[in-house]
Amino acid sequence: MRILIVEDEKELLIGISNFLTKENYICELADNFRKAEDKLSIYEYDVILLDISLPDGNGLELLKIIQKFNFKAGIIIISAKDSIDDKINGLDRGADDYMTKPFQLSELNSRIRAVIRRRQFNGDNTLVYNEISINTDAKSVIVNENKITLTKKEYDLLLYFIVNKDRVLTKEALAEHLWEDNVELADNYDFIYTHLNNIRKKIKLAGGTDYVKTIYGMGYKLTDQ
Repeated sequence: MRILIVEDEKELLIGISNFLTKENYICELADNFRKAEDKLSIYEYDVILLDISLPDGNGLELLKIIQKFNFKAGIIIISAKDSIDDKINGLDRGADDYMTKPFQLSELNSRIRAVIRRRQFNGDNTLVYNEISINTDAKSVIVNENKITLTKKEYDLLLYFIVNKDRVLTKEALAEHLWEDNVELADNYDFIYTHLNNIRKKIKLAGGTDYVKTIYGMGYKLTDQ
């Protein structure tokens, strides 16, 4: 899961990023309006943490850009302002939640999980695709009632495929999802095939079906058709 953190307080920005990175989120940082705007026009995010008091602009104005480029992103406003008008304004403009500083990072993590469940998993923490079941809180995978052990990259890749079922995913998109900004360091995309091969073997050993199809010249698609 990729999260954009928009926060001008450097210490808080780094603190949130460090905490969420340990929770296996991919975090990107923006400490002002301009940087956030640039990132929003290029990348897609699962969740955006948005401070509304930025040195070079109003964070609420970023909601328009978020809705334009990141329609599926969950939005949590994090603000030092505890005004009911600000909360109503932010929620009316499309935010999913509003947290007032200071807050516990553990509570922020719970709010993020709740937003992801509502946005992507219809409010549930379990994602089911035929005989494959993924618990997004425990980060566990069950195939035909058999628990399989995946590496972090394998888990992220399988979850990404199921969330994007029946869509063709290019190797470039898969590489960027797994490796974020470091993807440019890769000489090729052979690591994607390696991770996919491992996932397929583990699912088959548990009695499951390999639903990932190669779409020649384009990429891969998870489908039961």
